[in-house]
Amino acid sequence: MVALALPILSINPAKASPSVYPTGVTVYDPAKAQNGFVLFNGPDQVVYLIDMDGTVVHTWDRPGFPSKIVDPKLMGGQKGVLGTQLASISLIAGFFMDGATGVIPGGPAQFNDKTFGYVDWNDKVLWQWGDQAPTGNALQHHDWARLENGDTLILSSDAKTLPGFGDRKMTDDVIYQVDQVGKTVWTWRTSDHLDQLGFSPEQLALLRQTTEVDYLHLNAMAVLGPNHWAEHGDERFAPDNIMISSRDANIVAIVDKQTGAIVWHLGPDYPPRGSDYKPETTPRPVDQIVGQHDPHMIAQGLPGAGNILLLDNQGEAGYPPAKMQITSGSRVLEIDPVSTRIVWEYEAYYSGQANWAFWTPFIGSVQRLPNGNTLIDEGIDGRLFQVTSGGEIVWEYVSPYSGTAPLVPQLLRGKAQSNWIYRAQAVPYNWVPPVPHAERAVTPPALPQFHVAP
Repeated sequence: MVALALPILSINPAKASPSVYPTGVTVYDPAKAQNGFVLFNGPDQVVYLIDMDGTVVHTWDRPGFPSKIVDPKLMGGQKGVLGTQLASISLIAGFFMDGATGVIPGGPAQFNDKTFGYVDWNDKVLWQWGDQAPTGNALQHHDWARLENGDTLILSSDAKTLPGFGDRKMTDDVIYQVDQVGKTVWTWRTSDHLDQLGFSPEQLALLRQTTEVDYLHLNAMAVLGPNHWAEHGDERFAPDNIMISSRDANIVAIVDKQTGAIVWHLGPDYPPRGSDYKPETTPRPVDQIVGQHDPHMIAQGLPGAGNILLLDNQGEAGYPPAKMQITSGSRVLEIDPVSTRIVWEYEAYYSGQANWAFWTPFIGSVQRLPNGNTLIDEGIDGRLFQVTSGGEIVWEYVSPYSGTAPLVPQLLRGKAQSNWIYRAQAVPYNWVPPVPHAERAVTPPALPQFHVAP
């Protein structure tokens, strides 16, 4: 009998379905995995940095959404700098505040970020911004980015009445560029560009009639960075242009940093997906994406550089809502942005599993790694895993850290717990100060023999 003797497993009772399940690293092949650290925010409001064996090597008591380690090249060589939420708006103030957004569209407004900033390895504050924001609060949500010149892009929100939406205040997503002394030097508002996002008149009418105040729910923002498209003269992909994602409208778009105009978009209209019962081939035209997360251009030097990588959650979204497939799960798509064709994808069946074995209808992330593997965050189950280009799972980790589930109404379901993870980041060893770490192989037991001893 394989009981609880495996040192890399712990049992976390009464946290999810099934009610008892292994946590920690459950699969690990050091020869095939991209080795390094992994960073994520636990729902217990702690940032964890773990090694490949799941050992916690460092923590910060911060609730960032998301927290990320900054490339030392962008911090003057300083290692171990964390961008994160520094201070929260009080519960009472947040209850009366318009314009905030949440983890789940239509759910409680949980992004109560009063102050965003950077802290060092020892949690010393290096820079912060919030009081200088137009609303007096950073209201950073879903994403942020450190720029090469030392400025910071912050995805924020504001409550405004918008043309065509009536007298109610809508949550208007806004991007601020803030310099090193806290001055806002550039601002971009989503509502100024609705007519550039590809909506038909009928779709715009549905959008303006929505009961959801957070009408577009931007959930990602990433600077394109240097790429071969721009080097060959395609100005849509200029390195300082910004990719954004509207989860609720099924749209990925690129903002021209110089003009503010939308110069490229994917969605909101897609051809339907093929049959659940017939595997698709690549390359092929992009088909129905629903409620995507974390779209970004793969950086130079990585396999697939210049292509767009995203998590296609397949969670209900769209104006009108996209048709859902009964037996499908989530998928990861790599897309050529010029031909808009899928050139690589991952679904659970590539790992020999039913497609619904990988499914996160909201939250999650993806990251291409130097050896060609892809790190995937199956957000709702707190499961992080690496797959090869052929779909082999070569590292898998299930978080043992739980907190309040992002449910509606939260106050009435406060006892509901979950190990959900919004986003994960693969961190090279040399991005942080030297710290001991392990790379011990983990071979999972045969499931029929993996029991809890009576």
